Amino acid sequence: MNPVPDIYRILPEVVLTLTGVLVMLLDATIPPHWARRSLGWVAAFGTTFALWSSLWQLSLPMGTGFSGTVETSAFTVFFHVLICGIVLVALLLSLDTLPEGSHHQGEFYALIVFGAVGMCLLTGAVELLLVFIALEISSIATYILAGYRKHTARGPEAAIKYFLLGSFATAFLLYGIALIFGATGTTQIYEIARLVPTAQNHSFILAGLGLMLVGILFKISAAPFHVWTPDVYEGSPTPVVALMSTAPKAAAFALLLRVVYEMLPTLRPVWQPLLWVVAVLSMTVGNLAALRQQNVKRMLAYSAIAHAGYLLAAFAGLGSSGIAAASFYTAAYAAMNVGIFAVVTLVSGYDEKLPLINDYRGLIYRSPLLGSLLIFFLVSLIGIPFTGGFFGKFYSFAAAVGGGAIWLAIIGLLNSGLAAAYYLRLALVSTQRPVHDDSDGRSATPQVSPRVGIAVGAALAMAVLATLVLGIAPNSVLQAAESGAHTLQAPPAEISAPVNAIGPQSQP
Repeated sequence: MNPVPDIYRILPEVVLTLTGVLVMLLDATIPPHWARRSLGWVAAFGTTFALWSSLWQLSLPMGTGFSGTVETSAFTVFFHVLICGIVLVALLLSLDTLPEGSHHQGEFYALIVFGAVGMCLLTGAVELLLVFIALEISSIATYILAGYRKHTARGPEAAIKYFLLGSFATAFLLYGIALIFGATGTTQIYEIARLVPTAQNHSFILAGLGLMLVGILFKISAAPFHVWTPDVYEGSPTPVVALMSTAPKAAAFALLLRVVYEMLPTLRPVWQPLLWVVAVLSMTVGNLAALRQQNVKRMLAYSAIAHAGYLLAAFAGLGSSGIAAASFYTAAYAAMNVGIFAVVTLVSGYDEKLPLINDYRGLIYRSPLLGSLLIFFLVSLIGIPFTGGFFGKFYSFAAAVGGGAIWLAIIGLLNSGLAAAYYLRLALVSTQRPVHDDSDGRSATPQVSPRVGIAVGAALAMAVLATLVLGIAPNSVLQAAESGAHTLQAPPAEISAPVNAIGPQSQP
């Protein structure tokens, strides 16, 4: 069998990098007074090609490249496709919501694409130093995007908070990598997994695991490492929040799965109880705090913390069942969360003049389409059947029960009931008739119907379709997640079968 060229192992990352460079070059050649909207379409087409190249990698044999630092498998392809899909929706959403005269639009689109390079690289990295580099590429792009609205006080505040706390979390991760290297003498994930059972400095490995978990759990905004989330979500542009609340978290969850299931599976008695505690804290703290919020974006920020807890419940699952459940939940959450932030973007506007829950009163009458979509995505976030949120929670809690964590599943179900209170409150407000000021007979609630352009309409259609498919016919996505779960625990050597043929039957 002919060896696979190393460049094929990182083909989506190469396509995204070239796309970002092209956007920057075109931005420099366009006269200053010309609109930059076309650059967003260039970024969107490049991201679509990267998504196609990710699917093409299914024809490659599973294996590593670049001296065993990056891997191609069904697991990496699953998350590459998910991340590219999220980035594509975020770009389409930005095309119709960024004002024509907003500053540095070309850089905005390029940063989104460059951030996607780091996220995709993070999911395929099997060497810890490459993990660190990929995480930094992703983080730096999102730090800048968080402060894109420089004319507001909340924008720079969000960027500074995100940068400072993110830097501390990255330092924890890097220190953990250093301790594991000191104990094993290598930063290659497969070698670490082989050496850990016989390592002499076991305390170094435990300390390294703890520090790495701190860094990763910060990226997924799990409690008690969640303090940055509400302020950053509130201060960042809503299209950026749609991206940062899904794509970087998907990459971070992929890294967490690789660390605990592939690099340190022998330490399961150590990391599993820790993740159980974090899951319970995230679900409870997120939902209780969301109940008190009047700002929609802050409410959704605490909701994201709670959903991180639901997803972490899947880590109680045994072997491939927990990996597949976590992967499926990541896809389901990404679809419905991107969708609801798209609706919030259209209702609130770029300057977010309607940030409160009461501002959504009568939305179903002002814009029946957006009001219906808002309720649909809220229903999915609750976990009502025939939506992606239902099967996401079902598989996650089923994996927890299968792993013996029955109480964790019960706590998750109780928290899901608690979350329904604030989701349904927003849904109810959107169906109420506008309030009128009796003194002059005018409406006290906004009457402007938000405009849905072609690009944002396509973004909403993609989010709705994905949420429906995951809720009505989830088998294909679940099978892809299960195939990725088995390849995650497969040996790194190249095999003759293509990536999409690797499954339970191909394992020894």
